[in-house]
Amino acid sequence: MTLSRTSENLQVTGCEKPAHSVDRRSESAVADVPAEHGVDETSESPEEGGLSRRTLLRLGAAGAAGVALTSGRGVLEPYLAPKGLLSSNGVFAAAATALSDLVYTEAFPTSPLILTPFTDELPIPKAATPVPKSEYSGWAKTPGPGLGQQSSLGNQQHQIWPSKIGYPDPIVYKFDLLVRGHAFTTSEVLPIDSKGQPTVSFDGGKTVAAGKTRKLPLSTIYGFNGTFPGPRINAEYGKPVLVRFENHLDENPLGLDRQDFGSPDLSFLTHLHNGHTAPESDGNPHYSMNYGPKAAGYEPGTSCDNLYLNWPAGGDDREKQSFFWFHDHRMDHTGSNVYKGMVGLYPIYDPKNGMDMGDERRGLRLPGVRKDNADGSFDVDYDIPLAFYDCRLDDGVTVHQDVHDGMGEFPAAKNPNKHPEWWGKTFFKHFPNHGFVGDIFTVNGTASPVIHVKRRKYRFRFLDASVARIYEFKLMSSTKGPKSSASLGYSGDELEGQYRIPDGQQCMQFTQIASDGGLLPFPIKRDSFELWPAKRREVIVDFTRYQDGTPTTKGDVIYLTNVMKMPNGRMWSNSSRFSSDPNYKVPVLKIVIGDDAPDDSEIPTKMRDLPPLPTNWQSMLDNRLIFEVQRGSAAGETEWMINGKPFDPATSATSMKNKAGASPLAQQKKNSFNLWEIRNGGGGWVHPFHLHMEEHRTVMRNNKDVTRGDPSHPDDVSREDLVALDPSESVIIYRGFRDFTGPYVAHCHNLAHEDHAMMFGWEITE
Repeated sequence: MTLSRTSENLQVTGCEKPAHSVDRRSESAVADVPAEHGVDETSESPEEGGLSRRTLLRLGAAGAAGVALTSGRGVLEPYLAPKGLLSSNGVFAAAATALSDLVYTEAFPTSPLILTPFTDELPIPKAATPVPKSEYSGWAKTPGPGLGQQSSLGNQQHQIWPSKIGYPDPIVYKFDLLVRGHAFTTSEVLPIDSKGQPTVSFDGGKTVAAGKTRKLPLSTIYGFNGTFPGPRINAEYGKPVLVRFENHLDENPLGLDRQDFGSPDLSFLTHLHNGHTAPESDGNPHYSMNYGPKAAGYEPGTSCDNLYLNWPAGGDDREKQSFFWFHDHRMDHTGSNVYKGMVGLYPIYDPKNGMDMGDERRGLRLPGVRKDNADGSFDVDYDIPLAFYDCRLDDGVTVHQDVHDGMGEFPAAKNPNKHPEWWGKTFFKHFPNHGFVGDIFTVNGTASPVIHVKRRKYRFRFLDASVARIYEFKLMSSTKGPKSSASLGYSGDELEGQYRIPDGQQCMQFTQIASDGGLLPFPIKRDSFELWPAKRREVIVDFTRYQDGTPTTKGDVIYLTNVMKMPNGRMWSNSSRFSSDPNYKVPVLKIVIGDDAPDDSEIPTKMRDLPPLPTNWQSMLDNRLIFEVQRGSAAGETEWMINGKPFDPATSATSMKNKAGASPLAQQKKNSFNLWEIRNGGGGWVHPFHLHMEEHRTVMRNNKDVTRGDPSHPDDVSREDLVALDPSESVIIYRGFRDFTGPYVAHCHNLAHEDHAMMFGWEITE
């Protein structure tokens, strides 16, 4: 088996060495905003009238097909091909999308413009501190292997305690779920409208005149230990971890306004994405609803102990991973809880033979200088996690209204309503028809941050923690620096990201070393890479020289830049793979190069072998399980379906009929392997589809064998836990079901879809 070494998307192009004297964009961006403005204090509220979602859905396939049939193929081809929709299913998807756009209007606020971007230093979370044994042994309910020791409810037991596999007792952590405030920026902001013009803002509900700059209020978060992102656990294979998650969300010592998102019953359910974990510690609704708390999540006053064995599937070293994250998974409100802050980081290292233990002098010699701490934790310099999250801030005049408001879940909000009292705080819509994306891009919880690096190699661990947004990243230089999109004449969706670098040019490449499922067989040079929701990518960047070979110097500035335009949560409108927009270059992170530093790291030529595929995997195709994700004909809470049915936490799903004529239940024997097919049923959406518990190998995409590589999806030859489904695509994966028994789930990681029934249960049986 071979892995294609081709770089994704664009040819490498040289660029001139960027200016490195002074980055004048650290000065106020007020100069970029037009000085004269007319103000409409009632603008930005959504239009009234029009067709409701229910009416639109009644139109159904007949209306969409009518649009498709009246359009000739020759007319459609230039529009459909760049978007990956040039197929029979794709024509229908494009037609349905166009029809929905015509009859459904949806308004979102425009966030205030951050006036001095790239001045807040990038936060880099330190390793969390374990709880000493002398302390947790005195807890009223101590962690342990016995019956009733898995949670405060006393009704469950850990399926495999570490001693059963010859591992030591777990390292114990305790994370409290807390209500706290969070600042996305320290910069002053200028309230603007969708035309990019200064507009009114609000202070305590009182109107503030247009053109007045402001400081943002703190947004209310629900956070692990009250921070966003939450704690970072630096874990190691062979050293299990137990985390006690304790719910204090009913407490509000700072008197913060909870707003109208987050789980209305203040419950949580934590999932280590995608740990090889027993179901009672997996944080999945299929287990929670039937065996754990027997509810959607753990309510205030309760706690659970999630046990992460840090044990590769089947005990196979080739199954070891390198970067997890943990996040809320409470049924129906995963998106709102994650958006409200329930996100934590979990890099995992491999100390066996020193292969990847955070020490660049040993093993693979990947960038990292390890520092062991007295409390038993360790930190690794030059090894930096980057969690990307987009958000929207309330403008005080956009009406809050969606399907949830008719259910009285947030009575204090009195929705549908405008909320001037929430001006500048995070805005959320539970069920946006076009999907939810933000217009401010943050890294590790900070909008438009800056990082100062040494002249040496770094390891970056990328995570997309957004509700729906997909990114495509490049490393670019810019002589003139960022300009606000408003000052460049953009408006509406084109304001997303707030700033652009019009003269940006690619100046460095990434060396990718890992994907969702851990280290690759060997590194791949990349000009750019896509990052879908919940996906992880790890890269090495050498800050000593540019891609044309010229050396960097102290003070040089590079921008990590998003070049994928995604105006809503459906799919991108422009990317390198489909109709690139040369004007869409949004800087997300400013990188300033500093002094030289010692560097013992290397870029290896070979890393970790992949577990082999069976030579006869094609013989399993007729008996594969088939699941199609699609928009349903029902409205409200069950609008997104799999195989035409919403998620039922009480049962395992049934496959569509396969070529062998069977429709098997989604139940797999312990230690078995099988092929599953995931289909995108159309509608003009992309779906990042996640399967819990083990990673998979993609073997076919659109009926084509991709085991030796696919230029459009280079990561298909690695191990992954999330299927990137382009419009109307079909993907067949090979995966195992090892070591544990019990119920798990699979779902779309566009969290608005997951929360509205695009999830199915499956089970591992004895």
